[in-house]
Amino acid sequence: MGARVNRRAFLAASAGALVAGCDLSWREGLFNSCRAELPSGLAANPIVTGAWSGLDPAKVWDVHCHIFGNGDSGAGPWFNPAMENLLRPQQYVQRLFYMNAGCVHDSPGQVDASVVDRLRNQCAMLPVGAKVLLLAFDWARDDAGSPLRERSTFYVPDAYAATVAARDPGRFEWAASVHPHAKDALARLDWAAANGARAVKWLPSAQGIDPASPRCAAFYRQLGALQLPLISHAGDERAVRGHDEALGNPLRLRRALDAGVRVVVAHCGSLGAGRDLDRGDAAPLVSNFSLFARLMDSPAHVGRVFGDISAITQGNRIDVLASIVERSDWHSRLLNGSDYPLPGILPLISPDLLVSRGMLAPGAVAALREIREHNALLFDFVLKRSVVSNGARLASSVFETRSFFTNPA
Repeated sequence: MGARVNRRAFLAASAGALVAGCDLSWREGLFNSCRAELPSGLAANPIVTGAWSGLDPAKVWDVHCHIFGNGDSGAGPWFNPAMENLLRPQQYVQRLFYMNAGCVHDSPGQVDASVVDRLRNQCAMLPVGAKVLLLAFDWARDDAGSPLRERSTFYVPDAYAATVAARDPGRFEWAASVHPHAKDALARLDWAAANGARAVKWLPSAQGIDPASPRCAAFYRQLGALQLPLISHAGDERAVRGHDEALGNPLRLRRALDAGVRVVVAHCGSLGAGRDLDRGDAAPLVSNFSLFARLMDSPAHVGRVFGDISAITQGNRIDVLASIVERSDWHSRLLNGSDYPLPGILPLISPDLLVSRGMLAPGAVAALREIREHNALLFDFVLKRSVVSNGARLASSVFETRSFFTNPA
């Protein structure tokens, strides 16, 4: 038994490093203990009550929450079988991390249901009115629009996300994921809008989408007509296998912006480097975050370009955290999201690291660690509400995101 545990821990550590692309904080531990209801004493802790102070919970939507599963419910979610193959150690242990972070019962017939049940239980610990936006996730596709299962890490159908959200409308909203190359892409957009989708989610490098391609023109026109925003990953992707990291260059989203689409740049483009396309295809690499900043600072895109702050407290993104917190002029265009289940992967986010940067009070660490054992969503929210940089904090508007989806400009 001991050898088996050591082997599992070794594989987990190795895969975690590959997922995060950074030095992880082993002080946080490897696996979430997945405790149940938040103790009353912890719920009443000033760090929790203070995080909600000044906010209207009914306006608080987490705009970046993944659901997933293996399809054992018969409703369509899918994991690449390679993620259950010990001969593919990186993918195998990535799956272990995701399943543990989501506190999933990894037993036949229980996976899909337990993902949703755990999310519902965590939402029940939030004030009445607070919601999460459940993200569908389309296949990676080829140029003809055919699914590439071998290149896909997971798949969550629009209909599944819509159904889960409809069963608990007090806690869940949903976003579609429609690949623009799919033959029925425009019809799927119509269906999504008619069935309550609040946005469309892309991960270009993983799904094989070039946001700058002229082939997206009709798709963007339809998004604009339906007033559906596009939430598109930008920057490098470390958690899902990719086609081409260059597709995550924030500047490639300009075609959508120029078409009048409201674009949410996920993670604020906070990982990796991309070509400075304003200087040509052979231009040097610069940080993707600086390219995101260029979009945000462009007068031509005010009112259309936004950023979501999902995952920005992770160790591999922390170098840009201070800039985001201190850019108060951006705050009206920033939207909070958790990137659930990633906050439940213990080594990815280290409160101690934030303390060492002077961005978190040392006295907050113990409570935050305990919160995460019970509720990864609440942990992410309270942590971001607690972060400070040179006296600046993220504005309340960053967390009160409902109006972005319900009152499109």
